[in-house]
Amino acid sequence: MKSMDAREQRVLLSARTTLVRRLRDIENSVRGLLRGFGFRFPRVLRVRWAQNVRDALAGNPTLLAIIDPLLAAGAALRDQLAILEKRVRDAARQDPVCHRLMTMPGVGAVIALTFRAAVDRPERFASSKAIGPCFGLTPRRYQSGETDRTGAISRAGDPAVRVALFEAAHVMMTRVARWSKLKAWAVAVAKRRGAKRAKVALARKIGVVLHRMWIDGADFRFTDKSEAGNRTTAAAI
Repeated sequence: MKSMDAREQRVLLSARTTLVRRLRDIENSVRGLLRGFGFRFPRVLRVRWAQNVRDALAGNPTLLAIIDPLLAAGAALRDQLAILEKRVRDAARQDPVCHRLMTMPGVGAVIALTFRAAVDRPERFASSKAIGPCFGLTPRRYQSGETDRTGAISRAGDPAVRVALFEAAHVMMTRVARWSKLKAWAVAVAKRRGAKRAKVALARKIGVVLHRMWIDGADFRFTDKSEAGNRTTAAAI
């Protein structure tokens, strides 16, 4: 049974996810409805995108009258989403565990709070390595007679945590400029097995490290670029 704090955090995150999905549904519906009329809209900031749609339909008042309520609904959803996102950020900043987890590059308020709420009590895991199997980030293995085959990840457990950890891995590999042992290790894996598998492996490793940080009460530790580069070269060889 999860603690009351964890359950409240899960409700907050689920409410935010619901608004994100509904807003995406509205935007995709607008794109689909107008595609038949030859309209194509680039992916820009959502507020600017709605104005771009209105500007494009300025010469067709009938279409504008049909689409404008959808754009207005999207604007209302964005306003409410901003409220929930502020609450998520505030909750993460006020929680000492989340504050510690966010010292890892690529881990923001949403990812930290998602992991915090799902794990709840870190001592219930006998080992930090159990995080991977718990949240479906380890490969399936099929054994029968002489057959021993390793498949894709199991996708067991909470999908929100799995998505959050994968997102953290993606950000660390593609957007974080500062090197760390984790990033150097993931880059070496990407050279051998490809970026997608490297991100899955890094997501699993991030979950293990986050749990260990939580247990030990320690912040994330970086290495300098030269050391990380040396480790990457050695691992690649």
